[in-house]
Amino acid sequence: MCRWLAYTGEPVFLDELICKPDHSLVAQSLCANEAKTPTNGDGFGIGWYGERAEPGLYREVLPAWNDPNLASLAHQLRAGLFFAHVRASTGTSSSRPNCHPFAKDQWLFMHNGQIGGYLELRRRLEALIPDPLYDHREGTTDSEILFLLLFANGLEDDPLGALSRTLAQVIGVMDSAGVAAPLRFTSALTDGRSIYALRYASDDRPPSLYWRTGDPAGAWGGAGSAVSIVSEPLEQPDTWQALPANQVLVVGPDRSVSFEALEFLQTAAE
Repeated sequence: MCRWLAYTGEPVFLDELICKPDHSLVAQSLCANEAKTPTNGDGFGIGWYGERAEPGLYREVLPAWNDPNLASLAHQLRAGLFFAHVRASTGTSSSRPNCHPFAKDQWLFMHNGQIGGYLELRRRLEALIPDPLYDHREGTTDSEILFLLLFANGLEDDPLGALSRTLAQVIGVMDSAGVAAPLRFTSALTDGRSIYALRYASDDRPPSLYWRTGDPAGAWGGAGSAVSIVSEPLEQPDTWQALPANQVLVVGPDRSVSFEALEFLQTAAE
């Protein structure tokens, strides 16, 4: 399993988020507390939005704790929306195309979890990706398949509906193949304006996810608003709230926070 962080708010230097906190994302890459494996050393990535609609992206196969380029970039890079991810592979190779976040047009996506039975199902799942979208497939991960399926299921017009339709589609493939292993999908998605963070599992063990509002580590002296979403709290957890399972946390362009249920779960319950 992986660890990740999403931030939107007043522009801050990236090291305030991923390097300086006591339990920063870089620290989690070496020793996570709430993951299946404590070490997330199979690469990392950062995504951010500057003056253009498309995000910047930097991904590397080195462990985050052992890449001086990351430390230097994080010290200089300042933005109002960041995604950052440290990877623990669930079976696919350590390569730049397999590192998160994934980007297409103005969208960024990152994921912690896995599709149960992925190596058995990979060919069937890839066949669900329409040809124009399949041209964007660069790596071999289940996470990238999920990202492209979101586009196939209407992401650009209906992000919440696309999340629901994609999960239902993947679960349908798993069920038809008789896969007993769960789908675990704790993810973040953004178009550079809003963030959609989902904590979901088809069993009762969704990967951890927390959120809070407010100034990160005194980065700008308390003025303005911000929302941070993390796999694990960056400091003492009393200011962090766990996101309930099967919920989507939506952060709007004005940094307002709301919660949505997945449509396919509501339909199944009726």
